[in-house]
Amino acid sequence: MRRSYPLFCLSLLLPAVTWPATAASRSEWKAGVATVDITPAKPIWMAGFAARKKPSEGVARRLYAKALALEDRRGQRVVIVTSDLLGFPRAVAEPIAERIGRQYRLRRDAILFSSSHTHSGPVVRESLTSMYALDGQQAAAVLEYTAALQDKVVEVAGAALKDLAPATLSLGFGEAPFAVNRRTKKETGYVISPNPAGPVDRRVDVLKVEGAGGRLRAVLFNYACHNTTLGGDNYQIHSDYAGVAQETLETAHPGVTALFMLGCGGDANPDPRGTMALVDTHGASLAAAVDKVLAGGMRSLSGPLRPVFDRVNLPFAPAPPREEWQARLKSKDVYQQRHARDMLAILDRDGRLPSSYPYPIQVVRFGKDLTMVALAGEVVVDYDLRLKKELGAERLWVSGYCNDVFAYIASKRVVQEGGYEAATSMIYYGQPGPWAPEVEEVLIGKVHQLVRKLK
Repeated sequence: MRRSYPLFCLSLLLPAVTWPATAASRSEWKAGVATVDITPAKPIWMAGFAARKKPSEGVARRLYAKALALEDRRGQRVVIVTSDLLGFPRAVAEPIAERIGRQYRLRRDAILFSSSHTHSGPVVRESLTSMYALDGQQAAAVLEYTAALQDKVVEVAGAALKDLAPATLSLGFGEAPFAVNRRTKKETGYVISPNPAGPVDRRVDVLKVEGAGGRLRAVLFNYACHNTTLGGDNYQIHSDYAGVAQETLETAHPGVTALFMLGCGGDANPDPRGTMALVDTHGASLAAAVDKVLAGGMRSLSGPLRPVFDRVNLPFAPAPPREEWQARLKSKDVYQQRHARDMLAILDRDGRLPSSYPYPIQVVRFGKDLTMVALAGEVVVDYDLRLKKELGAERLWVSGYCNDVFAYIASKRVVQEGGYEAATSMIYYGQPGPWAPEVEEVLIGKVHQLVRKLK
């Protein structure tokens, strides 16, 4: 039975959790970091907003992929790759994982891909297929960029593994104020608009990596808010608030690599939003929250390092019959038309539409001190709040947008309420329809199963 919980900001209950530092063996961990520039070299269609009608026009802030490699005293390794991208779809992520695994002898469960979900980065292939009307030249540019991106991600993972050196790891939590729930109920249903009374998690998770002599080498941080301070009227490549926060930290701590992961921010937006000045404001606010945690007491993490990766079939609601798709071909909405064409093509090829999606879930356990849950897709905050209640907030890190970004992951509540995250977004992502109401129990149940496997 699902446990109920009120709609609140979790950080009001956990404003800033810190622990006194404890002694840890200097040989407990090894860590390595690396960075590669993934800024498009030429104009390219930008990801995330259907309103855009042309390719990018210049670069306001460069984009990066970064890797943090970790190894425990047994030799178990995990590589976390972060990126200034809307997301890695499965068709892009899995070939990268295969290459990294083959070249560096890593199992799939030891390779984690994460994206900041900036809406001012490039389109990559097979992502939001019904959203963009690319001509032949633009489609070719996306394919060319994606191929180069895959090479660079393999490169940065390898560089981080080669950089492994003795390290200590510490965990702490802080808070940043600008995430606000974006689902507001109107007479016509739920719309995207700031809802200060809605559920949100403003906690900032911080993993500190120190090298010899206590020198700060890297900081990995997690925040549950859409990386969308800039809107569809922006045509300059930009990493948004997450990129500003990373650069601010790296400037304040020379020689440090700052890496960002996005939490379950599917239904949270920065507030306010819309200007370059606000990007800088939110980025500085997040960086300040991380710095405050770094300056306070943090809990040392012990091993062993234990990863697990598996998939579970998330069920779709029953899809409409062929006649309904044929009728949608006559819609005045071009996105409905494209979506209907895609669904009819699948029906012609396979005779049916998919009834479920093979959803990847990854869990990385740091001894008894931290469990990192990496969820795929644009996960709404209900999953974050529920897992923290059921598994214990003080030793749990929950990220969305990991390994495969292919749809919004609505909770049972959001599915029942409807709106963009529950229904309309599936058109742009090329999925056959909304999730079935039981999607939440299926996903949460699989997380619990994987966590139990690592105990």
